[in-house]
Amino acid sequence: MEYKDFLELIYQRYSGNVKLGLERIENIFSQMGNPDKKLKGIHVAGTNGKGSTSAISEAMALGQGYHTGMNTSPHLIDYCERFRIDGKNPSYLEILDLHNRFQNIFDENEASFFEISTALALQLFVEKEVDTSIIEVGLGGRLDGTNTFNSTVSIITTVSLDHPKSLGDTIEKIAFEKAGIIKKNTPLVLGNIVENAKQVILQEAKTKNAPVFAFNQEYYVKNIVTDTTGTTFDYEFPAKNINLKQIKINLLGEHQATNAATALTAFILYNEILQRQIDFTKLRASLMQVNWFGRMQILHTKPLVIIDGAHNEEGVKSLISNLKNMFPNRYIRFVVAILRDKKLDIMIEDICHFAKEIYISKNHSERAADLEEQIDVAKKFDIPYFACDDLLSATKTAFAKTKDYEILIITGSLYTISEVLKEKVFEQ
Repeated sequence: MEYKDFLELIYQRYSGNVKLGLERIENIFSQMGNPDKKLKGIHVAGTNGKGSTSAISEAMALGQGYHTGMNTSPHLIDYCERFRIDGKNPSYLEILDLHNRFQNIFDENEASFFEISTALALQLFVEKEVDTSIIEVGLGGRLDGTNTFNSTVSIITTVSLDHPKSLGDTIEKIAFEKAGIIKKNTPLVLGNIVENAKQVILQEAKTKNAPVFAFNQEYYVKNIVTDTTGTTFDYEFPAKNINLKQIKINLLGEHQATNAATALTAFILYNEILQRQIDFTKLRASLMQVNWFGRMQILHTKPLVIIDGAHNEEGVKSLISNLKNMFPNRYIRFVVAILRDKKLDIMIEDICHFAKEIYISKNHSERAADLEEQIDVAKKFDIPYFACDDLLSATKTAFAKTKDYEILIITGSLYTISEVLKEKVFEQ
């Protein structure tokens, strides 16, 4: 079966089977021989930052000589991105073979697309005999298909309002869902989490007797400096007598310093549990080799073109904060295509208060917001706006207007940046 045909098959057959809950995935794993119980590693949840944190964890593990498997979602270009082995995508034929071997189990259980992808990932990691698995939560945590993974350390990066229909309409409800990944007696690392969400998570951790290591309580990030080559910061973990100066990561943005520190704290705990020493010289080098696209990624230099997967209000606020710090007083125009189930009014308002021009468009997702819906927000503000229902045309038009000393930002959704990356619009 050709790659395209395979993707169409699993999308068409299984995409409509979405159902939050663990009973179905537990049945699937049981029939497959429980691959989820044969792995160890790090489980990563959070509203924003969980993908970057997973990729940073992978880079550090590879730098220390671990044999890694990383399962993330969604993919940007290639479905096989979801199943990285030692930092590289497996072949499509490997994934097809796995699917074919277990298709009867998937069909019998009426599995969803995400459940199938999760099952394929964990089975692949078992068969490849990886010694460290990094598993990113798909949605929430408590009822997510990844939550039967027998993690060694858990991470929750951030908590903010997103997916309210599935996870709840308050920060506290969403925090409760994300806290569902906490395992008994298993260390939990918390990123920069608002206090009301943190209290919900701490209560759940207490019931599970899970030791907690929180940002700005057990570990600290200081002296953050970011530019177009990466982000530099100091890191402290006093309880472990670790104080690292001038760490640099090849990802852009102040938030990536927090993500890196969160991942580093979890990785220190992971190595402690496994009774392995960390080579911090190698660790520094590995942080400049993080393989993660679409997050403040530079696609072109003159003019500067940056894509970012900010897909909710917290992500947009973080993006704008980073742009203000990195490029004060620069002329910045945006290409924006958002999903309709997001708080697009707040996202577009924040962009309109900051940008000089905004190009509104629509990606190919079935969840894409209509042009008129986005225009209705933009027209309330004193900013030139342009609309085009073809994302690539909107991008090319905005790029043609951008002078060498100006900046073009493309954002709004992972679907948006995926389409731009696939077409290689800005290859230099």
